[in-house]
Amino acid sequence: MIGYEPPTALPRELLERADMQAALASHDFGTVFLLARSEARISYSKIAAECDIKPNRVGELARGQGSVTTFEKIAQIADALRIPGHMLGLAPREWEAATLAADGDGDDLRRRQFFKTSVAVGLAAGLPTLTRPPVGRTIGSDYPQLLRERTARLRRLDDVLGGGDTYRVYVSEYQYTKALIRDRSHSETTRRNLLSVLAEQAQQAGWAAFDAGRTADAASLYKASHHAATGAGDSALAGNALAFLAYQTANRDAGAETAARSVKEAGRDAPPGVRALLNERLAWAYAVAGRSTETERALDAAQEALAEADGEPQPDWVAWVDATELQIMTGRCWTELRRPLRAVPVLEKALSRYDDTHARDKSLYLSWLAASYLRAGEVEQAAKVTGRALDLSAEVASVRPRQRLTPLVDQLRPHHGLSAVADVLEKAASA
Repeated sequence: MIGYEPPTALPRELLERADMQAALASHDFGTVFLLARSEARISYSKIAAECDIKPNRVGELARGQGSVTTFEKIAQIADALRIPGHMLGLAPREWEAATLAADGDGDDLRRRQFFKTSVAVGLAAGLPTLTRPPVGRTIGSDYPQLLRERTARLRRLDDVLGGGDTYRVYVSEYQYTKALIRDRSHSETTRRNLLSVLAEQAQQAGWAAFDAGRTADAASLYKASHHAATGAGDSALAGNALAFLAYQTANRDAGAETAARSVKEAGRDAPPGVRALLNERLAWAYAVAGRSTETERALDAAQEALAEADGEPQPDWVAWVDATELQIMTGRCWTELRRPLRAVPVLEKALSRYDDTHARDKSLYLSWLAASYLRAGEVEQAAKVTGRALDLSAEVASVRPRQRLTPLVDQLRPHHGLSAVADVLEKAASA
């Protein structure tokens, strides 16, 4: 029956609480059951009956004894307690779609967001099992790799969701690993591996925070990542933490200096993909600072490193760096350096191969293309590209596209007599 709520359905306000979300993100069902009983007045016997778990097992989980690890049981709990799939790393449940359909035709935006989320969280289905180590037991040497695989899987959500959607998920993963290092026993080698994973997770959470407009949180997480990576002896991750810091530094010269440090800290022995990424970000920092010679030199270094990476295994956190991404960064740099004749053909070619499912990133990259067209005096083409970027950014939980597009719209206003510009101004006003 559409709209049916089982007696164990968790209230929305409880699902929105930070402690509940942290428990769900780490699959800590003992805490979930505790909160269900204390906050929603759902007895353990009801939970056991609806979730098809033995009553004594529910009590054991609530006391921190054992864990739920199978996909089937996690999905069963999600359905019984009406926990949205994305909160547990699952695809949206059938009852979620039914609930939205029952809402009627007037809520088109909500349904569009659901289908967008369906694509995204489907990537999280099949996450490597996250087994909470028993109390008082040493963390095994294989556990950091399990966490790293889970982190890699969750990273794919950033392809289609903005930081406003992913920040809480990523920061919960970071906090979970941080607690493991602090509270559990482990060998020195395992500790270093956990610190390396922690550095990855901090960068992932920091990027989401930055994308969501939480710049102070982002900077704090990047600094924590650098500290963890240094402790792990992972110079590549330490260098990447500095590159992230450089990217959001307001002072142009300071940003370029920090980006140069990132390349140096990673070192010449870093994997080629890492060197390509860090030199690409160094090029951007130089371009923002108006230093064209250094920009071109860094772009050349990125290209050389990328050529070396052909066919070699690379860390997952640089897997997205390829020839298309480097072309886009090249076009962005030339746009910042006010060289539209160089920027436009590079961006046009790269973006023709860039899928619209990456809505946030494509809208951002289109903003640089529009800026170059505008600088070249091609106002109508700039308006057309700006309109496309506005369309793509409409439902993305990221502050950055709007930050990029608002100044472009303002620069187009003096040309409001052109029909293409008038259309964009109307679209921006209704966004």
